[in-house]
Amino acid sequence: MNSKIKIFIQNFSYTFISNLLSVIISTVLILLVPKFVSVEDYGYWQLYIFYSSFISYMSLGLTDGAYLRFGGDEYKDLHKPVFVFQFWFLVLFDIVINLSIAVIYSINSMDPNKSIVVFLTCLTGVLVVPRSLLTFMLQATNRIKEYSIIIIIERVFYFILVIIFLFVGIDRFEYLIFSDIFGKLFSIIYACFICRELVFGKFDSIKNSVREIWVNISVGSKLLFANFASMLIIGIVRFCIERKWSVETFGKVSLTISISNMLMLFINAIGLILFPTLRRTSEKNLPSIYKMMRTVIMVPLLILLIFYYPAKLFLSIWLPQYTESFIYMALLFPMCIYESKTVLLINTYLKTLRKEKVMLIINLITVAMSIVLTYFSVYLWKSLYLSVLSITLLLAFRSIIAELHLSKALKIKVRKDIVLEVCMTGIFITVSWYLKASVAWIIYFIALVVYLYIKKSEIVYLLKKSKSIKKSK
Repeated sequence: MNSKIKIFIQNFSYTFISNLLSVIISTVLILLVPKFVSVEDYGYWQLYIFYSSFISYMSLGLTDGAYLRFGGDEYKDLHKPVFVFQFWFLVLFDIVINLSIAVIYSINSMDPNKSIVVFLTCLTGVLVVPRSLLTFMLQATNRIKEYSIIIIIERVFYFILVIIFLFVGIDRFEYLIFSDIFGKLFSIIYACFICRELVFGKFDSIKNSVREIWVNISVGSKLLFANFASMLIIGIVRFCIERKWSVETFGKVSLTISISNMLMLFINAIGLILFPTLRRTSEKNLPSIYKMMRTVIMVPLLILLIFYYPAKLFLSIWLPQYTESFIYMALLFPMCIYESKTVLLINTYLKTLRKEKVMLIINLITVAMSIVLTYFSVYLWKSLYLSVLSITLLLAFRSIIAELHLSKALKIKVRKDIVLEVCMTGIFITVSWYLKASVAWIIYFIALVVYLYIKKSEIVYLLKKSKSIKKSK
């Protein structure tokens, strides 16, 4: 059996376990937390999760640059003293920046609960950003097992603490956030132990260390801004929803987004090991791998959409206070189709081909569209439904434009597949929004059968390929 395939399967097994655990924990928390805490507290908790997703980008692109530059290298070959300096530089930088943000916000804020959320978010930033240098280097050098353990530690401690607090009747949002912070704290302690050569030890010369920081920032800034712009695409819509309506409404919409994102956890696991693998792969093999991976991802995701109907029924019974928000699931569920393809395949390939500038330009164009759509849907038409639908439309637009550009670079044809996926998601949204669940399920099932028939030859080829791999073990 090909050694690269063996390593890929071995690494995937580690990410599979960590992501299976993440799926279980996320599912339990999504079902339990809104059941036991008030809608307002849930909203503030989601606000913390929302803010912390942005605070993690305060690395100046240093970690992204290191990831791009050393992706595919061996961990033992890294020049450790340079990374020691960079790690402690990030620690000091983030303490100063996050402390400044917390103080400035608390002085100007009129909402004490939001001030608490912002302060705890800044505390999270001090932990997350330096840790990202370590986790990025583990991913870049294909030490997926250690990376997976770090994620498992964070999620397990977080989960245990949340359950303990809910069990003893402590249902304030602050304690939910404390659980997350302690989970991250324990994980960074383990990360520092695993990557102790990158954390403890002598610094390289100041001149060389500063030069390396500058090079990493120069290389990674485009990717950082591209990823940040990617966050803004949905972030602008969510931020304006919270401002226009309320924290409670923000929490309800966030719950629906969280449920939709659950479908992406397993798919995105592959992305962790795909980048270093592709960096070691000959460019002539990239197009064929892309077409295979595309089918592996898109077919299961489109099949998973059919579970929306029983999921909506179950969640409406379990969380009756959020019944209204589950209506939005019909609009948001398809976002996982486009976001998974973008994050896993398109962005991974663009990074492998070192086209971070393309990622940035496409994301900035989509951010501009997000601003326009948000203005019309939130402030002009005052429609929450259109605001939520715009999230899926924006992610679909970005995915399609990026894939068309990538297909030219790889010299492959994807237009037919893109049209098929747009038709499938369009059918799903339309029937789920306007028709009864039973009728909508039947129509989408028929559409799915037609789609699978069209893709029959590709699916059969993949099945034969997987059998040949098993026999070669």
